[in-house]
Amino acid sequence: MSDGPRQRSSTSGSAKDAAGEESGGGVALKKEIGLVSACGIIVGNIIGSGIFVSPKGVLENASSVGVALFVWIITGVITAIGALCYAELGVTIPKSGGDYSYVKDIFGGLAGFLRLWIAVLVIYPTNQAVIALTFSNYVLQPLFPTCFPPENGLRLLAAVCLLLLTWVNCSSVRWATRVQDIFTAGKLLALALIIIMGLVQVCKGEYYWLEPANAFEPFQDYDVGLIALSFLQGSFAYGGWNFLNYVTEELVDPYVNLPRAIFISIPLVTFVYVFANIAYVTAMSPQELLASNAVAVTFGEKLLGVMSWIMPISVALSTFGGVNGSLFTSSRLFFAGAREGHLPSLLAMIHVKRCTPIPALLFTCLSTLLMLCTSDMYTLINYVGFINYLFYGVTVAGQIVLRIKQPDMHRPIKISLIWPVIYLLFWAFLLIFSLYSEPVVCGIGLAIMLTGVPVYFLGVYWQNKPQCFDRFVDKMTYLGQKLCVVVYPAESKSNDADEGQEMTEAKAPLSKEDGDSLKA
Repeated sequence: MSDGPRQRSSTSGSAKDAAGEESGGGVALKKEIGLVSACGIIVGNIIGSGIFVSPKGVLENASSVGVALFVWIITGVITAIGALCYAELGVTIPKSGGDYSYVKDIFGGLAGFLRLWIAVLVIYPTNQAVIALTFSNYVLQPLFPTCFPPENGLRLLAAVCLLLLTWVNCSSVRWATRVQDIFTAGKLLALALIIIMGLVQVCKGEYYWLEPANAFEPFQDYDVGLIALSFLQGSFAYGGWNFLNYVTEELVDPYVNLPRAIFISIPLVTFVYVFANIAYVTAMSPQELLASNAVAVTFGEKLLGVMSWIMPISVALSTFGGVNGSLFTSSRLFFAGAREGHLPSLLAMIHVKRCTPIPALLFTCLSTLLMLCTSDMYTLINYVGFINYLFYGVTVAGQIVLRIKQPDMHRPIKISLIWPVIYLLFWAFLLIFSLYSEPVVCGIGLAIMLTGVPVYFLGVYWQNKPQCFDRFVDKMTYLGQKLCVVVYPAESKSNDADEGQEMTEAKAPLSKEDGDSLKA
């Protein structure tokens, strides 16, 4: 771990001061994410493989088609309200790192660190590993029509996918956003095909399960607990709506494009989710839909005939873009954490020419590759899914706290407090239900998160570490800089001056000029 918070760390302070003085402000994250790419990040991260493979989590708990469609609509509206709250926070605290940065600034270092800890330890490595495995499964399945692809083959192809996309992200922000734009467009075209085929079915009179008398006919008894679980499943399906806030500093005109991208993307995803599910039930009964392991593939086989191969290809393309989007945004979260002194300082550095956070990207890739080697990743996702959702509410609650503590703070966007209150009421309902229905799973998730408390006090809060430890950290940082050709991004002179007051003698990491000389 880092040897202290940014504002209190002697090593971090001297390093950044040296880098700031010598680089002349020449190295910084580039603002290369426009409105289209911003929408691509949100839509691409929300729409993964779920809507193609298994949108049945909502249906099987809603107990009828009609209730399931209402759940998709309501959870989309609640997601839009949450995104509205994040839009205000994103332009009020315009820093990369998303909810980690907001929680840290509002509730303090420990709360922010716990958000970062659970993300670093489990959430992003497991999610990226699962998406990469889904990609490799759909690529290899045609080669093994009569059996499942070999497990080692799936993991190897998933690793190749991760390494390729890490190289793209390390090479250029523009390349990464272009990949995201292209694959997001591809998955939207595939979903548009599904929706159009559904409309064709409706025009043919195939809408039995959409008629009110049939839509609300339960295939199992209605149960309040199951319906609450369907809302929880729906909320998870919209996961990723907050990812654009992780890259705020790389947005072109963030005060305009951040809220615009949110206002465009969330309604678009809600529309796609609702109408894709409508399309599915025009070709399949609820029982057929629940029995299918890959709903879009079954849909394609029923309606597309010889062109049914389009669906598995679409799933593969969707997951490939999902891996890229997750790598791009999670690396910025780790970058922001390192910059605040909550992760090793090397992760807060960027390449002297490409201006990409290469150490953070390599760290993200390595942690995901390690997760590919374990068979317990799906269990871990169940444990920490509750914690991830917990911090959504904590962040939105922080918006209200910030209004009370700093009412005169400049807010380019200022929404009515009724919106965070509505979101928090819905959030509290789902959170309490989760604790009631799965207390052991939620308890284990909380225990995993709380393992970060001693790590925080040992790695971050404890300032007077042995000099031999500080020297070792400096040497490892220096070596990492030489290997990756990275330096600290330029900061304002005022920040450098404040940190320079706390300098102690330490070996300063490489400046930009030193980094340039490495290429000789």
